[in-house]
Amino acid sequence: MSRQSPFKVFLELEEQERLEAITRKYTSPYCDIMRAKVILLAADGLSNKQIGQRLDLPRQIVSKWRKRFFEQRLAGLHERPRHGRPRSFPPLKSW
Repeated sequence: MSRQSPFKVFLELEEQERLEAITRKYTSPYCDIMRAKVILLAADGLSNKQIGQRLDLPRQIVSKWRKRFFEQRLAGLHERPRHGRPRSFPPLKSW
């Protein structure tokens, strides 16, 4: 028997509309689309395992985004700053 997530997702109308808009927008980054789909499916009551199977994602990744949304709402779906030197892309010209 699979374990249910302790992080139940209930969406407000504005949150649901915003997440659906992200999934429909052609120019949305792929990672944003997947995160939005994870939350929308979680709000529909699917387990982490079911969501992972539908979206071809590891259960642990689904669990991570569900928990971050539960704790921080939409702000939790944004990329966090990473350690180390900031990226410089495209490479800086030194001439």
